[in-house]
Order: sequence, then structure tokens, then C-alpha cells
Amino acid sequence: MSSHHFGRSSFVRRLYLASALLLSVALASCQSMDLSRSDVRAGLIPPSKAPALSVGAEVVAERMPASIVVDMDSGRVLHADDADGLRHPASLTKLMTLYLLFEAIEARRIGLDDAMPVTAFAAARAPSKLGLRPGETIRVRDAMSGLAVKSANDVASVVAEALGGTDDAFALAMTRKARQLGMTRTNFANPSGLPDEAQISTARDMAILGQQIRKRFPQYAALFKTEGFEYGGRHYAATNKLLGRVAGVDGMKTGYVNASGFNLVASARRNGRGVIVVVLGGRTGRERDASVEALIDTYLGPGS
Repeated sequence: MSSHHFGRSSFVRRLYLASALLLSVALASCQSMDLSRSDVRAGLIPPSKAPALSVGAEVVAERMPASIVVDMDSGRVLHADDADGLRHPASLTKLMTLYLLFEAIEARRIGLDDAMPVTAFAAARAPSKLGLRPGETIRVRDAMSGLAVKSANDVASVVAEALGGTDDAFALAMTRKARQLGMTRTNFANPSGLPDEAQISTARDMAILGQQIRKRFPQYAALFKTEGFEYGGRHYAATNKLLGRVAGVDGMKTGYVNASGFNLVASARRNGRGVIVVVLGGRTGRERDASVEALIDTYLGPGS
């Protein structure tokens, strides 16, 4: 998928939205976070005095490598290479879209068999997509597979509109949740990861998100290791090609836009130990996958 430049007015509007969110977060700084103090001590979360995100204040590296390996159980950082450098997350974004969907299901604001309407806006999102049409509906359980397995951008907007009204409003909720989870250097501008200059994150922040999904919503772990699913009479294969090929890999999500390069958040468990591995900025999907596999072998031992 090729990125394209957005108009200055669009970017300024998004900067305004991000600034408004950061102000609201600052005013609500006394609110508790979902992570424990032990997670902070383990080094997974940057210290509370870490600089607040200011969109546009730093250069976002394009197609540059960054990586982190985190012990899934203790949260201890085992490896870090430019883990706090700003990058475009691409479709790793959908992990947060899913997180908020899981929260809505948990709170019984929406059910697995509820039908979500497809608007013309959602149907018009660029590929990758399921090809949903305006006026159709999609069940929540099918949308979950569409996001986690196929990485469908039309589905991401369907979920955003169902839960937040619009992509922009939902993106604000995504960024607000990121702050609550300790993701201090992340800003979401849309629910899919489609190209946007204001859509930024880091390898460390994505590791936090991956670990929190595994810790808070273990009932959905199988979703992220699904190698394919059927929808509308078609079979969709998982974008994560390590599934079923690399021993112990059991999730989570790939991402690619031209400005980001090839990204992957992967979870793996071998010999009673688990890790979250994040690799950003791969030059090719094969290179990215090889880097993730090598890091898994290094910190969990070779697969059988």
C-alpha cells in the first residue's frame, strides 16, 4: 500500500485534535492506570516524567529499524533498539481498535452477534479490506476476525463508527486509552493505520499494547493465532506468516504502509517462557519476519 501526502489543512486539524486530547489527559493525570507498579519497575513503561507527546516536534523515522523484546510474564525488557523512536505503526493500529472493541464487549455495550452497519465512508476505505458494501452489516465476531486476521481497513472504520460515531472521535478515544496504558509516545489519527502524518507510535508502546491485550483479554488469545477464516464465501489467510511456521508463535499483528516499512508485533512461548517481540521498519516482509524469528530464538532458545 502506498502512502500519499495529506493536505496541510488536514494535518493542522489533526494536530489540533491531538493537542486537545493531550490537554484533557493532562487535566486527568490523577486517574489510575491499568498497569501495575511492578510493570513500571520492570522497565516496560517509560517513567512517569517521560516527555509528553508533541506531534510534529520530532522527526518520525521512515523505514528505519526499531525493535524490542519484552518478557511476557514479568514485563522485563530483554532487548531494545531505538525502542522509543517515533515510527508510523501502520496496521499495528488495529490492536488498539480491537482493545477498545474487547472493552465494549466486556462492558456489554455491544455483543458478539450484534450487527454493525456499513456506511459509505467505511466501505470506501483503501485496501486491505473485506469489500463490505454500504447498507450491509457485519457481526462483531466476524469483524474481530477481519481486523486480527485479514487486517481489513473497511472493518476498522465500521467498528470505529459503531463505538465512537466517527473515525476521528474513535481515534481520540484510542489515544486516550493509550495514555491510560502507559503508551506515552503514541498518537492515533484513525482506527486502521492508513497513512497519516499524525499516526505515530514506538516499538515500546506497541509492546505495552500487545502485553496488555494478552493480560487483560486472554479469552481472545486464539483470535490472534488464527491462520485463516471464511467470510462471504471467501477464505482469508492470516497476514502473519510466522503462524504455523515458527515454533511457539501464537500471535499477534502485522502492519505495512510505505512510510513505515514492514512491522510486526509477535507473541511467542517456548519452554515455559513467553515474549512479546516488536520489529518496525523492515525493508521487506521476509526481512521483518526473519528478524522476529531471530529475536525469538535468541531469548527463548531454538524451536524444536
